[in-house]
This record gives sequence, C-alpha cells and structure tokens, in this order.
Amino acid sequence: MKTVNLKCRILSGMRPTGKMHLGNYVGALENWVNLQKQYENFHLIADYHALTTNLDTSKILDNTIEMIIDWLSVGIDPERSPIFRQSQIKEHSELHLIFSMLITTARLERNPTLKEQIKDLKIENIVYGHLGYPVLQAADILLYKGNLVPVGEDQAPHVEITREIARKFNLVYGKVFPIPKVKLTNFARLPGLDRNKMSKSLGNTISLSDSEEEVRGKVRKAITDPQKIRRGDPGRPDICLIYTYQKKFNHSETEEIYSGCTSGVLGCVDCKMKCSEAISKKIEPFREKRRYFEKNRNSVLDMLKDGEKRAKLVAQKTMTEVHKAMQLG
Repeated sequence: MKTVNLKCRILSGMRPTGKMHLGNYVGALENWVNLQKQYENFHLIADYHALTTNLDTSKILDNTIEMIIDWLSVGIDPERSPIFRQSQIKEHSELHLIFSMLITTARLERNPTLKEQIKDLKIENIVYGHLGYPVLQAADILLYKGNLVPVGEDQAPHVEITREIARKFNLVYGKVFPIPKVKLTNFARLPGLDRNKMSKSLGNTISLSDSEEEVRGKVRKAITDPQKIRRGDPGRPDICLIYTYQKKFNHSETEEIYSGCTSGVLGCVDCKMKCSEAISKKIEPFREKRRYFEKNRNSVLDMLKDGEKRAKLVAQKTMTEVHKAMQLG
C-alpha cells in the first residue's frame, strides 16, 4: 500500500441517493479518488442527513449499496479509505448534541445553503433537523478530526459553521479539534442536460452506469446555443452546455471544436456525437467494474461492515478526548 499523509485527514460523504451521475463524479468522486492517494480518507454514507428532506427509509439500504458500488467502480479503495454509515456510529449523534449547545438558531438561519434548499425544494415548514444539518455535519467532520473538507461551492458555508463550532469548543473546553479547511474541486459543478443543477429529481442527469446508447440519447436532447439552428450558423461555445461537457470529457479536441463551432463548420449534431462518445469512453471502465460488484453484493456489504468497525474505533477515541476535556463521566 502506498504511503499517505497521516498528518492530514479528510472526511467526505454523500446522502444515500442510489446510482451516481456525472455531476456526482465531477463535483466529488473524481476528487476523492485523487485525494486518497495523498491523505488519510474516511467516506461517510450520510443516512441521517437524508432524513432532513425525506422521511421514507424503505429504500435507504438499497440506495446505499447502489451508491457504494459506484464509489468502488470509480476507484474508491475501501482498504485505504473506510466507507461507513453515519447511523451505525452512534458517536455522531452524541457529538451533534454537544455541538448544538455551541451555536445559536439565528446563526443557522443565516446559512445561505439552507435558504437555497428551502427555495429549490419549496419547503414551507422547516424541521429542526434540517435547520441543524450543518451542526450534524460539523460532528461528522470533527469526530474524525478532519483537516480538509472536499466540497462543492454550495457546501462551503456549512464548513464555515464547522470551523466556528470547532473554535468555540476549543475555547470553552480546551483544544481537541483541528480547524478544518475547505478544499474546492477545480470543476466544482457540472450543469444538467437542461442547464439547471444536475439532479435526479429534475431528470437531467447522465448516470455513471448509463449504456453508450443511453448516453447518446440523452446528449442528443441536451440544450445548446439557441442561435445556432443549423450547420453553417456561427455558434457561441462559451454559453453552450455541450461545450462545457467537451471541456471536461474531451479536452484534447476543445480547440478544434471551439473553432469549428464559432466558424459554423461544426454542426450541433456532430458536436453532440463527439461529446457522447467522449463521455461513454470515460465511464465504460466504471460500468465494467459495476457489473462485477453487482454480482458480488455480499463483498460490498463486507467492505461496509469493515469500514464501520474501523470508523468506530476513531470515533470512540475522539469522544474519550471530548469527555475528558468537558470533565464528563
């Protein structure tokens, strides 16, 4: 096993939403795979967080397994980076309770991410757990003494709340927690096929498990430059969704594509064909690995249980330090 920087630890996670899409890969998973080569990583299945916007838990285990399969398929190594469920490490709940005493409701209500979620999801009455989402997230990060938090732009305000809580605890009870830093991805957010945020609920995603035919069909329907109606019309690549995808998945041809689009030589149909081919080429290895894990789901569960045992040991050690600092027990 390659050596990692044990002085720097990363906690990152996602809600168990099932199969992953390109937005998940570009915004998080690609970064996680690279980071695990350099740092000590812990990967969280945020099943408690999922309850803040959906109380239905009937599919949560199936969605968890589907998500882990995609994580493994893109290159997350569970031996190097333990994968575990939040609900199975009870120390998350205890530290969340303690942290909830260190922050005001007024501070949580100013959280811009919360305001955006309320607007996007059309939430009329916010529940206590949703308001306190960043506090539980702080417990998730600090329980493992995370130094870096790889997130997209929309989650950066949550990490700032984590930093505030860590400082407050250290000031009141003594230094126990590091003050984590945000690590933004270079390609933080990939738009959906309709230019909105890529989301399963909006039906504008390309899944990592999509076949070549499915990718081609989805890209064919994607929105492009509305002024470029036919071949020969000069296009505006800088505002075109497909060109955004090209820059990520077909970087070697972007100069040629940009020139062809602006001059009108390259039509949208051909450009979309190039794009779908590049995306399919990128995710084909993921699909292949996914097929293996789909046939070996028991091994996936074994990886999960092993990750939970390892995470539990770290969590217990941290809570022992917390109790000592607070003179509890």
